[in-house]
This record gives sequence, structure tokens and C-alpha cells, in this order.
Amino acid sequence: MARISLILILGAALWLPACGPEEGGADAYGNFEAEEVIVSAESNGRLMALAVEEGQDLVAGQVVGYVDTSALYLQKQQLRSRIRAVLSKQQAIAPQARVFEEQKANLRREIARFEKLVADGAATPKQLDDLRGQLELVERQEIAQITALETANRGINAEVQPLLDQIAIIDDQVRRATIRNPRDGRVLVRYAEADEITGFGKPLYKLADTRELILRAYVSGDQLSQVQIGSTVNVRVDAPDGGWESLAGKVTWVSEEAEFTPKVIQTKEERVSMVYAMKVLVPNDGRLKIGMPGEVMF
Repeated sequence: MARISLILILGAALWLPACGPEEGGADAYGNFEAEEVIVSAESNGRLMALAVEEGQDLVAGQVVGYVDTSALYLQKQQLRSRIRAVLSKQQAIAPQARVFEEQKANLRREIARFEKLVADGAATPKQLDDLRGQLELVERQEIAQITALETANRGINAEVQPLLDQIAIIDDQVRRATIRNPRDGRVLVRYAEADEITGFGKPLYKLADTRELILRAYVSGDQLSQVQIGSTVNVRVDAPDGGWESLAGKVTWVSEEAEFTPKVIQTKEERVSMVYAMKVLVPNDGRLKIGMPGEVMF
């Protein structure tokens, strides 16, 4: 009996640790992702330079390359020549106005002289009236001539404006030929090389801000009440020693509609369950990578 009791005690001792509580499972599982931006060309032509490399960190507004603008420069020079040719047709108003002013000045002197002659009886009033009529005629001629010249010049200027608009369009195309990085981030993929022919909308490289990553995880319906937008949760990732590393994350979004669990998440039985997607924003000190799995603890 003593021997049997000893065997039972040893068996119980071996059985208890094996059946003890395991490390608590996660409440949600998912993978890290980032808001990716594909930077595309905004101009057509030969890609003269593209100074980006995969893994390179870029800042917003940084010039990373440019597209050949030789054809645009020649078009602009051609338009400038056309503008000069059109403007050469303009009539100078100032010289014409000076001629009329001289005529009017001469007539005014004559009128002043004849006023004295009429007063002395050496000239007739009709002669004075004729001079005054000539002055009025010259004044009307001046108005008509200057108005005609101004109208003609306005028509010429109207021909110039469309050419100036075309130059403005070319200037905008030249500006777009300079490739500027749109936001802070890290280059994930480079799609183009220098000396290639590119076109509007052709992808050049993919960019993502990896300073903060998003853990897209999935929770079941009975867990949904524990998830609140803006709340802080504990995020776990695999550690090099086989354990866990814990990080603080913030819930930024929860789906309003249920969906089937993605196949990469759990077992076949769990994949057929209806779950709700959520996003957890996690600061990244360099340990997190896009596509890395993660777990969420409420």
C-alpha cells in the first residue's frame, strides 16, 4: 500500500505542472502595415535622374530627380518669338499725340494773334472764327486717331494673352518635371531607373512613413465591447529569444461591419468566424516591420 501511495503522489506531482495555466492568449491577431504612397511622374520624357534607393529615408519637399525639359524650353522660346512678332505691330501713340499737340499750339498762337488784329480792326471776325474751327477740328481728329490706335493696340494685346497663357502652362510643366518627395517616409520599392522614358502617372517609387505602423487586427463580436477608439492597448510582437516584446498602441479605427477572418490569421475553424477589423497605431523605434505579425491584449 505504501508503494502504491508513493506512485500516486509522484504521478500527481508530474500531472499538475503539465495541466497548469498557460500563458494568456491574445485578444486579437493581425499584421503591421503602413500608409503607403506611390510617387508617380507628372511629366513625359526621359528620366534624367532619380536619386532614391530602397530603404532610404526622405523628407517632404526633397528633390529626388527630374525629367528632361529640353523640348519644353524650345517651345517656350518659340512662343516668346511669336509674342515679339505680334508686339512689333503695335502703333506708338505718343509720337502721334505730339504732332497733334504741336498743331493745336500753333493754332492757339494764331488765334491769340488774330484776336489782337480783330481788336485793332486789322482782321475780320470771320478769320478768327475760321481759326477756332480749325482748332476744334484738330482736337476731334486727335481724339479719333488716338482712339483708333488704342483700339488697334488692344486687339494686338489680345493676341498676346493666349501666348502668355501657353507659356504659363509650359512653366507649370517644367515645374512638374522636377520630382519632389511628397511626404516624410522611407522608400519601400523603386520602380524606375535613370535614362528610362517615363510618362504622366507612371510609378517611380513607393513610400511609407514607418515611424508609426498600423496593426490591423481582428476581434470577435463578443470582444467588441472592450474596444474603444482612442483607448490604449498592449501590443505584443515576437522577441529574438522566443519570448514577447510589449509595446503600447492606440486604437484609431474599428470597422462597423463584420467580415470573415483573413485566412492568414488563425486555424481553419477560426477563419470561418465573423470578426471586426480594427487598427492600432503603434510607434516604431525600428523593431517593427511591415507585414510582421502582432497580437493585441485588451
